[in-house]
Amino acid sequence: MTILTVILKPLSKRREPEGKNREDADPRKKQRWIVLTLAAVLLFLACIYGLVTGSVSISLSEVWSAMIDKENALHAQIVYDLRLPRVLTGLLVGASLAVAGALLQGVMRNPLADPGIVGVSAGAGLVAVVMMILFPAYLYLLPFGAFIGALLAALLIYVLAAAGGSRSPYKIILSGIAVNSLLGAAMTAVMVLYSDRVQAVLPWLAGGLSGRSWPHFSMILPYASIGLLLSAFAVRHANLLLLGDEVAKLLGHHVQRSRLFLIILSAFLAGAAASVAGLIGFVGLVVPHISRMLVGNDYKFLLPVSALGGAFLVVFADTAARSWFDPIELPVGILLSFLGAPFFLYLLHKGGMKVGK
Repeated sequence: MTILTVILKPLSKRREPEGKNREDADPRKKQRWIVLTLAAVLLFLACIYGLVTGSVSISLSEVWSAMIDKENALHAQIVYDLRLPRVLTGLLVGASLAVAGALLQGVMRNPLADPGIVGVSAGAGLVAVVMMILFPAYLYLLPFGAFIGALLAALLIYVLAAAGGSRSPYKIILSGIAVNSLLGAAMTAVMVLYSDRVQAVLPWLAGGLSGRSWPHFSMILPYASIGLLLSAFAVRHANLLLLGDEVAKLLGHHVQRSRLFLIILSAFLAGAAASVAGLIGFVGLVVPHISRMLVGNDYKFLLPVSALGGAFLVVFADTAARSWFDPIELPVGILLSFLGAPFFLYLLHKGGMKVGK
């Protein structure tokens, strides 16, 4: 008995601090799960709000009846054919933009990175404008074309940043701003040259979900699903890049390969969102930054919270844009710009230029 006590006593002493350290290793874990749960609840409430609110107010019970029984033909048409696909499309658009922004901020280690600011969305926009003006018969290929445009813009930024042999985060974001200006000028030139056809493009440039229905949801669903699924495999790459290039290399990680993967994934998500909703800005800037303040830099929590937060913001803002200014329907991109621009200035004022552990 004495021998067993002598053997087991030091083992029990070792186990106690291990368990304690494991518990103290992540003191924000409980808070992160609470934030994740609240984000999911807010998204659910925003979806309900989007279904019941509009020019015709419909109660929650009537919404349920319209979707299940379809006794009231008018309510069924409003809810199922008009509001539900618009809410679901906004959900995917918001999640895609927020995740794209969060990944870009990790790649560049800069909270001011956003698909709309660094030129990724401009690449998607240029291809989309060309397709809508010159090749309207091929609009069913718009998501793929927007992704190609966003990808080419991202690769151009990557190549320009590599000039001189170093792809630092600051060179990437400065190259992105230059590419954004260049692509914006090209987009304007196309619209000037074909000014007689530009009317159909203007609502898309403002960014919005007006008139979006089941075909639009079906168009974005496979692209957004694939991109959001792949983002789960980006967590480890993004977390290692936050440590800095030198530390990541010391840990045996291929930094440039990870950075290229994250840039391509961001372009894929931003292109998918732009193909359906147009140039909606600031979602990829505001949502990841707020999420980072709530759950920290660990992408295991940052990405899902950003996805839920982005979906909530777009669905809620779109509902507000089409119902609060009745009889005028304000494009959601304009409303989000009014909200995002002051937040961008706030970040500049705070001097928040780095993202790290």
